[in-house]
Amino acid sequence: MGLNKESGISLGKWPKGKRNLITDVPGVKVGQVTLNDGDIKTGVTAIIPHEGDLFHEKLMAGAAVINGFGKSAGLVQIDELGTLETPIIMTNTLSVGTALTASVKYMLSKNPDIGVETGTVNCVVTECNDGVLNDIRGLHVTEDHVFQALENACDSFEEGAVGSGTGMCCLGVKGGIGSSSRTFPLDGSDYTIGAIVMSNFGSDDNLRIGDNFIGPKIDAFLKNEAGKKDKGSIIIIIATDAPLSDRQLRRVAKRAMISLGRVGSFSGNGSGDIAVAFSTANRLPHYSKKAILDVKVLHDEAIDDLFEASVEAVEEAIISSLYHAETTEGVRGNKKYGLKTFL
Repeated sequence: MGLNKESGISLGKWPKGKRNLITDVPGVKVGQVTLNDGDIKTGVTAIIPHEGDLFHEKLMAGAAVINGFGKSAGLVQIDELGTLETPIIMTNTLSVGTALTASVKYMLSKNPDIGVETGTVNCVVTECNDGVLNDIRGLHVTEDHVFQALENACDSFEEGAVGSGTGMCCLGVKGGIGSSSRTFPLDGSDYTIGAIVMSNFGSDDNLRIGDNFIGPKIDAFLKNEAGKKDKGSIIIIIATDAPLSDRQLRRVAKRAMISLGRVGSFSGNGSGDIAVAFSTANRLPHYSKKAILDVKVLHDEAIDDLFEASVEAVEEAIISSLYHAETTEGVRGNKKYGLKTFL
């Protein structure tokens, strides 16, 4: 998936992964539930970081709040401890509470020791406001939808107006779910970095695709109906199998801002732009008889190729979310055209 040859769009120089999805990182799975019925345009997208016991085998992680107009849950503990111990759920803004409760129940069902023999669990839920196209006040996302997204997670998934991206709008066109991946060498072996985004940001006159400044064309077609404020949000999840520390993963997450700038965002006042990055290379035990753990980390002087590959993957994931999204009419007669309308 991502951007195939048929799209006619080529971004970056690093090789793409086999599927050109975040699931090219071994063990990462994505599941989705799409709610698309009349005024209901919303859903759930779930990212499972590895196939083992997430709570007892934590991954190193880092987060970057690029602009904090957002209502996500679980980022504070990631920032403090540098670990990820649950799936990452993406949904609409007013469904964060429901998704959080469902995620907690999911983790409790798999870990009878939580809250009894050990502490509680830090579930991660992220959001964007899909209220332009979705009846967001209807609170249509249920706990069962979250469970279904988690249960159907696999290594192949759709992009565009699906899952939590069903009602999203981005840069004057229909937004949604997008993904991409890149490979790069370290010490004679190939590693992968992948991204998945939920795009819902930007003004209608700013979209750039490589060297094609397509924003004015969109703006002229819409006759300024969407306005020119950079508003909305984007959630960016980055995964890699390269061995990075939580500090290095925070650095990767921060560089997602470069990708946003490449496609035409300046992270306006009302934009909630959040990136979470994790590595599958090290698994940190919840319980340990050892006081000192052995982990591998990348030498900082060798990280530049990974940085560049991550920026490319996030940039393509954003454009892919637009390319695969079809024209959608939603609540109150609001309509967003798919990017293909303007290509």
